[in-house]
Amino acid sequence: MKVTAYKTPLIKKNDNLFEVIAHAIPTLPERSIVVVSSKIIATCEDRFVPKQAGLDREAQRAEKHDLVRQEADLFTDPHSSKYDLMLTIKRNWMFVNAGLDESNADDHYLLWPRNPQQAANDIWQFLRSHYGVSEVGVTISDSSSMPLNWGVIGRGIAHCGFEALKSYIGKPDLYGRPMKMEQVNITQAVTVAGVLEMGEGSEQTPLAVVEEIRDVVFQDRVPTNQELADLHIELEDDAYAPILTKADWKKGGGGYKGS
Repeated sequence: MKVTAYKTPLIKKNDNLFEVIAHAIPTLPERSIVVVSSKIIATCEDRFVPKQAGLDREAQRAEKHDLVRQEADLFTDPHSSKYDLMLTIKRNWMFVNAGLDESNADDHYLLWPRNPQQAANDIWQFLRSHYGVSEVGVTISDSSSMPLNWGVIGRGIAHCGFEALKSYIGKPDLYGRPMKMEQVNITQAVTVAGVLEMGEGSEQTPLAVVEEIRDVVFQDRVPTNQELADLHIELEDDAYAPILTKADWKKGGGGYKGS
């Protein structure tokens, strides 16, 4: 696997995302996957929410928590975390604070893109047209922590142009035993590699191209609704159900309705 990160100018609200990509990535080889930071998509969509001036520390916390409640599908009470974080589920993804970001946001809160899957589909169409490639993929990345691990890794919140999962179900292992549950998540594996090269701070490299990937099945279309639905897992069906189903989840607003 070969991963190359690409530097961009400082992206500002309402910039044209396609122009940003075209100027940053000179050429794009066939059978590659482009990893795009959700932050630059949200920036181009002007998904900023200004912080109210003059608030004391407690009022700032309340302002942020209210916004997380509006953005999340499900959320836990911030007082349940020693770090004052809210565990949230949004679009079947579990993140801290519903993906709300304050880093590199110029004293604003930055929300998720309005529709990450539609953004992935649109970028995929642009890549095929602009670079003249037929087999190409896209993942939209965000950063998230893993249980019982310090640090963050990239997480793919949307994909397009390839099959997200490689299944080993029914195939024999080294000793001939049929595998019952094993699937490799191509979207997540590629996104992790891309974000590692892109960085998490001031690198200003929000794009990565991943090449020479084994076992990727590229598709000549956007994912179907059924394919996307098949990637979702209900809480009670997840391997972590003993934990997830015991959390004191509260229903959130499912998305900020502001500008």
